[in-house]
Amino acid sequence: MTTSEERTRVHAFRDDALAEHDAVGLAAAIRRREVGAAEAARAAAERVRAVEDRLHAVQVHRDAPAPYEEGPADGPLAGVPTFVKDNTDYRGLPTGHGSAAFTPRAARRHAPFARQFLSSGVTVLGKTRLPEFGFSPTTEYEDAEPVRNPWNTGHSAGGSSGGSAALVAAGAVPIAHANDGGGSIRIPAACCGLVGLKPTRGRVVRNAQSRQLPLDLVTDGVVSRSVRDTAAFLAAAETHWRNPKLPPLGLVEGPSQRRLRIGLLLDSPNGVRSDAATRAAVTETAKTLEGLGHTVQPVELSIDPRFTDDFLTYWGMLSFLLGATGRTLGTDFDRHRMDGLSRGLRETYLENWRRTPGVVRRLKRTTEAYAAGFRGLDLILSPVLAHTTPELGRLNPNVPYATLVERILAYVAFTPVNNVVGTPSLSLPAASATEDGLPIGVMFSARPGHERTLLEVAFALEAEQPFRRIQDV
Repeated sequence: MTTSEERTRVHAFRDDALAEHDAVGLAAAIRRREVGAAEAARAAAERVRAVEDRLHAVQVHRDAPAPYEEGPADGPLAGVPTFVKDNTDYRGLPTGHGSAAFTPRAARRHAPFARQFLSSGVTVLGKTRLPEFGFSPTTEYEDAEPVRNPWNTGHSAGGSSGGSAALVAAGAVPIAHANDGGGSIRIPAACCGLVGLKPTRGRVVRNAQSRQLPLDLVTDGVVSRSVRDTAAFLAAAETHWRNPKLPPLGLVEGPSQRRLRIGLLLDSPNGVRSDAATRAAVTETAKTLEGLGHTVQPVELSIDPRFTDDFLTYWGMLSFLLGATGRTLGTDFDRHRMDGLSRGLRETYLENWRRTPGVVRRLKRTTEAYAAGFRGLDLILSPVLAHTTPELGRLNPNVPYATLVERILAYVAFTPVNNVVGTPSLSLPAASATEDGLPIGVMFSARPGHERTLLEVAFALEAEQPFRRIQDV
């Protein structure tokens, strides 16, 4: 490692109560009374302080000696320190949505998902940063420090759950809340070398902000450093509340002996070609799967050629609605203070609003094309992103809107389909990295309700090619 690399890579791993535990390992140590929950919370707070001036991942940090609210002492993740993303209400903490357009006020009660997350037993230390209203695939701002990638602080940590991903990847906490409306769990997981599963729509309690919309895109979840942590979270969430319309999941603890038929998709359905490093990472993963006995074959996913424009129009509708109803967030809300991406989305929507019924109708029909692509298959393997993690500034909201949108669409070309269809999708760290050591993510997508298949494959890959660890590089 060169001196330059040492300066740009940031992690918080040290010999303390957290050690190198993942969430499941730390919870087990707490149950055995080898570590106290309060001791773990203090260690995490110290780790956050050690890296925050370089990562800028935290929006609100409940530092000691302020009391930390803990979940039930018998929860499977009891005592594990964590953070909630700052677009989700947590009682007593302001919810800012990453926006400078209003002054956030303290929430009076937990959002339904916050209650579900707490039911696992976690200890919430504060809230993580996101780009304005979660619209961007990078956590950057017009007039504030960006969230930086701990693998290389000159690069994006992804978005919109960039703050959560940066903290987990750096080792400040083992697991953190994330949510996904167009890739916002999977994108930062790919950028930061983490496990990021977007559950099936309805697998966890519905997101309060999107369930009233004609098409609910957003699903909550977590980012983690191990497959078993994500599996443990989903099992705990199901204990709190289970959707009777979906097959029960339970605790997935390892790979299955079942041999799968997996479709291989190297270029996005809307025609964006992935770059060489990304293609190599996905192809290498396919070869590993074949070595494990699975069948991998090329697949085509034929979606409506208007999908990208339609999704962008729907995204613009969300920005328009936020601008129109922003005073429910803060009495001083001023849509003119929204950032360049939000304003551009809104203005573009106002030019095309008459298309809304057709946009919603066509997006809903994507389910049919997705199901057709899955005939005879158990999973689809693809990139998470069309190219590797960009340097900070390339996707900054200060970039002129037309250029910025062009860059975003050339980057985020794979993830939105799962949000529209409501299917589960998982980002895993590939065995290979970029030339300068940044992680590359590979994505597995499944049929509705089939998170178990995703987790079983993820366990097998994690065992076959253990994920790179930032503290070892």
